[in-house]
Amino acid sequence: MLKIQAQSKIPTDYGLFTVYAFSEHEEDWSPNLVLVAEHTDFDKTVNVRFHSECITGEVFHSKKCECGQQLDAAMKYMSENGGVIIYLRQEGRNIGIINKLKAYALQEQGLDTVEANLRLGLPADARNFDVAVEMLNLLSIRKINLLTNNPDKIKSIENSEMILNSRIPLEIDPNEVNEGYLVKKKDYFGHLLEKI
Repeated sequence: MLKIQAQSKIPTDYGLFTVYAFSEHEEDWSPNLVLVAEHTDFDKTVNVRFHSECITGEVFHSKKCECGQQLDAAMKYMSENGGVIIYLRQEGRNIGIINKLKAYALQEQGLDTVEANLRLGLPADARNFDVAVEMLNLLSIRKINLLTNNPDKIKSIENSEMILNSRIPLEIDPNEVNEGYLVKKKDYFGHLLEKI
């Protein structure tokens, strides 16, 4: 059964967050995480971001995606307005870092992000956000504003018992490398992007 295995306050460049590690087993070395900004009131409408792990974008500042910038922007927003970031261990749309690097290599040969995954025999997007909803339920969060551009994340809330009060866009300006990637997100996945 999913439960909180550990928690601690962590001071960051964006403010103080309480970080919870959620997993079924205490020995899980890659649990999903929840970052709760200081002064967040779970009894009110809570600002929430579902964020999938992206080591290339968050740690190495890759320009191939906007994930690192989205995480930074979400942390800043939550620190200023209160809220929660659900950090999901779903590297590479849940195909893992090894397959993600293989997909990147195929993209260097001219395939786009979707074509590369499919060439590897993998789904275009293997993520599922049910665990994020479960974590919100365990924290007794019932009504949210969702920071997202992804319609699948919106549907995951609409298909739950949670109340979706509003969607807050979290759009990052494209750069010279990732514009095609963002166009694919808009055209293939239906992401709600206005800057592309």
